[in-house]
Amino acid sequence: MRPLPDSRWARWVLPVPAGAVPVLAFPAPSLWWLAYVALVPWLLLLRAAPTPRAAALSGWLGGTGFMLAMHHWLMPNLHVFIVVLAALLGLLWLPWGWLVHRLLAGTPGAGRLWAAVLLVPSCWLLAELVRSWEYLGGPWGLLGASQWQVAPALRLASVGGVWLLSFLVVAVNTALAALLTTPHARRGALVALLGAAVLTGAVWTWAPRPQPDGSARIAVVQIGETGSRKERFERGEELTRRLAGREPDLIVWGESSVGYDLRSHPSLERRLTALSRLTGAPLLVNVDSRRSDRPGIFKSSVLVDDNGVTGQRYDKMRLVPFGEYIPARSLLGWATSVGRAAGEDRQRGQRPVVMRADGLRFGPLICFETAFPDMSRHLTDMGARVLVAQSSTSTFQHSWAPQQHASLAALRAAETGRPMVHATLTGVSASFGPEGERAGQPLGTDASAVRLTKVPLATGTTLYVWFGDWPLLAAVAALVVYAALEGSRTVRGRRHAERVSTVSVSVPVHR
Repeated sequence: MRPLPDSRWARWVLPVPAGAVPVLAFPAPSLWWLAYVALVPWLLLLRAAPTPRAAALSGWLGGTGFMLAMHHWLMPNLHVFIVVLAALLGLLWLPWGWLVHRLLAGTPGAGRLWAAVLLVPSCWLLAELVRSWEYLGGPWGLLGASQWQVAPALRLASVGGVWLLSFLVVAVNTALAALLTTPHARRGALVALLGAAVLTGAVWTWAPRPQPDGSARIAVVQIGETGSRKERFERGEELTRRLAGREPDLIVWGESSVGYDLRSHPSLERRLTALSRLTGAPLLVNVDSRRSDRPGIFKSSVLVDDNGVTGQRYDKMRLVPFGEYIPARSLLGWATSVGRAAGEDRQRGQRPVVMRADGLRFGPLICFETAFPDMSRHLTDMGARVLVAQSSTSTFQHSWAPQQHASLAALRAAETGRPMVHATLTGVSASFGPEGERAGQPLGTDASAVRLTKVPLATGTTLYVWFGDWPLLAAVAALVVYAALEGSRTVRGRRHAERVSTVSVSVPVHR
């Protein structure tokens, strides 16, 4: 697969002092395999920590470094607060560090090794699950997402989502760490690595594949950077006119492409209607404005055809913390004075929507929402045949955020067995087929252009859509069982110590 343009994504961080280990954030296209060895130095450091407390501290510092590497492009907006937020989220890896030390320190045998291969990835998934809560920033940059361009990994995503990929990456790193340091467990480590390879091969061979079922011609209008909402609308019109006579089935504009409420600006609705008639296709635009029928500002996907606004509308449900609203504004409202925080909260939508355009059923997502696997899965379950994302990364245009954002579409497509079109106002626009493969050529961050792509459609249901986030449930169950066993072992140990102490006291002393 060809990489997205300018996707030099190898990012390393060296947190100090005790947690000083390199953590791979997102690999370059030719370096995806680094994810499978990047955690080994960190694991070795945790294993060699003098005490469980020191290991937990190293886990925290390493997690802080991972968060900084993954979100460093936010520094111009959040300034020093990005360090504070990374340190808070890094606390999620504190129990992970303790668990690694508990299972791998010393000379673990085969039993502890197998426990580590199961429980260390499970604890990592638990940290990813907690930080994926939308109010903590969402599931941006999950470790498994580094495998977005690897075909066997995308097949695994169709079975267990990005969560299964994260689990496998950490499991392989754990087995490699044991292989390097524990002679008694090397055979078990080799068996674990072989098991990962066999699992991947079995999924590749037997997991259900999407069945080809025609195609749709979907055009992306990437407006690019403009100076005002008026100029933005006019640029969108100009680019869309180029599609006349090219017979698209759907035309998609990026996020915030229309800065006016169409209900209160009928002239703009008429201009969009004329574009639909000219091109012979409905337009999916994105309106970012106050609404005349409801109070507040909404970001909404709105479908317009040759008869005007169709009435099919989706309001963004999951908003970006600080970017689109400020949590607990009465306490944290001061953030607007030190960064580019939202001056006024956007309003939330209430439900997902599957739209229909000339027989094509598609599910819209807006920007940040493409990071959430459950949203695209739910749209697929509702009958969407195509997933359409409208985004804009204008604030982070010259960082790695646009490429990272576009890569998420490959994962969502592979997870659901549905093609996904990622259309940006500014950023990287790209399309992916139902197995996560590239469909057509992307538009780079400097483009102000239109791109018409023949997107392959498919039928069938992936195991991930069918069974959901089962890797997360399995990971939580494994940790609960381990905690119960450890608690039971501790109680038995204390009771044994008490019996020994009682016997020692009751034995008479003969002089």
